[in-house]
Amino acid sequence: MAEPKKKPLRSIARPFVADGPTGVSIRTRLKDLTPEDKEVLRLVGEHLGRLAGRDLARRCRDGLEHSTGTWADRKRDLTAESSSRWAGSVTANTHDQWALSRRAQHAHLQSLDAGIRMLRHRLSLPLGEKGSRGKPGGYRSKHQWFQKSRRLAILEHRFEEVRTERQAGKVSVVRGGRRLLHQRHHLTDADRTEDQWRREWEAARCFLTADGESGKRHGNETIRVTPNGEVGIKLPKRLEHLANAPRGRYVLTGTATFRHRGQEWADRVEANRAVAYRIRHDVSRDRWYLDASWTRKDLPVTPLNTLRTGGLVGVDMNTDHLAAYRLDKHGNPVGEPRQFFYDLSGNADHRDAQVRHALTRLMHWARQTGVRAVAIEDLDFSEGKSREKHGRKKRFRQLVCGIPTGKLRARLVSMCAEAGLGVIAVDPAYTSRWGAQHWQKPLTTSKRKTTRHQAAAMAIGRRALGHPIRRRTAPPPHDRSDRAGHRTVQARWGIPGREETRPRVPGPRTRSAPPDTERKRATRTPSTVRGVRSEREWVQDSLLLTD
Repeated sequence: MAEPKKKPLRSIARPFVADGPTGVSIRTRLKDLTPEDKEVLRLVGEHLGRLAGRDLARRCRDGLEHSTGTWADRKRDLTAESSSRWAGSVTANTHDQWALSRRAQHAHLQSLDAGIRMLRHRLSLPLGEKGSRGKPGGYRSKHQWFQKSRRLAILEHRFEEVRTERQAGKVSVVRGGRRLLHQRHHLTDADRTEDQWRREWEAARCFLTADGESGKRHGNETIRVTPNGEVGIKLPKRLEHLANAPRGRYVLTGTATFRHRGQEWADRVEANRAVAYRIRHDVSRDRWYLDASWTRKDLPVTPLNTLRTGGLVGVDMNTDHLAAYRLDKHGNPVGEPRQFFYDLSGNADHRDAQVRHALTRLMHWARQTGVRAVAIEDLDFSEGKSREKHGRKKRFRQLVCGIPTGKLRARLVSMCAEAGLGVIAVDPAYTSRWGAQHWQKPLTTSKRKTTRHQAAAMAIGRRALGHPIRRRTAPPPHDRSDRAGHRTVQARWGIPGREETRPRVPGPRTRSAPPDTERKRATRTPSTVRGVRSEREWVQDSLLLTD
């Protein structure tokens, strides 16, 4: 009987060291502000917000015809109503918003194209046909086929509209955010009154952002923060009559004190290095906040082999927890596995706090173990979230979309950089499947049940260390004919199938039963003419004997 054709494995990428954060952002609250201070901040923010909205509209109208000359014209007009530095900050923010919209437009086109291709594939199959090789099959009924054909027409029409807009350089941008814009028509569902929504909308559209400039006093001439916490703002020309300090500046009564990274910020300010500031108003709490940010350059990168020397912690990301396992440099498990739970329900701030809390506990444990790196999967579910691919598997789509891969990865990289740990990203192919196959049962004891996610963390760690995921098999005992000549060596990197399940050698497993013909052919040499058998030798797959 012919054996079923084995599905080929996809190529597995090499592990690599993730790049560290390229910037730093810290926040503090502006306390002890007087009503006059708040009124000045509101007036400046509204005036600059109107200028920023007008400049963004002009940039969107320019589209692909934007050039250095049009940028200079826009900045010249803004300078007449504010200042040259405020105009530079406004135009830079406008360019960032337009570029972000273009990237989002491109991603939307790719999503529509993937959905169209998947719908065409499934519509071309007969009804009820099963899928194969990771691709879904045909639809279950004529009604479902008809509904999907209508959806295909809708997606194709939408794809043509978006592609036409992209070719013309047209983008859609909402200053203040689309979430607040949609809430205006659903105030009851959002539990907001019209006055509350209006104040939040105006606060979101205010502009109080100033880019830094190295060589200038305290790294910023527009919003200047001294080392002792004094905050001064350069007023636009139309509001210079509100100044309480020389040269059209207004100094706030309240002070700013950075608790987190305060010393690093103070060193930059005293050295007159560039620091960008942003002032934001939280309407719900009636509080004002100051954000400081700067870029990092020439960060040291630890080589991959150096990070592997002290072992590492393999981490498997899931919808509600992080499963972690510590491994030594040889790929062996050390100690007990750990789980760090988080709750992703609620608003965005609550979800972000839960992720940071779980990662903080993971960092503390990793530093206590003495490892030098954390291994994670290089996940990207951009194609796996499509409803056209998974169809009625709504729970699976929710499961995939519920994993905060981007946020976890960004937070983990930045927090590991501060903790002195490296981050090794590995290919996520088959980690859950092979981890459960090779490690879940061996790591389970009478007092501890190893979960599938913990076994996946073990597989991720071994792949980051450069070892195959599968476990070694024990060598034969000394009473075998080869006298322990066969060793359990590892296959080199790049050999196809090095992480697959070992091929089964045909024949019985005990010496009491005679081997079959295929077993004899694999382990013995043929008889000579005189009937004298030559010395038996052990024949093994070359894949398993490569050192």
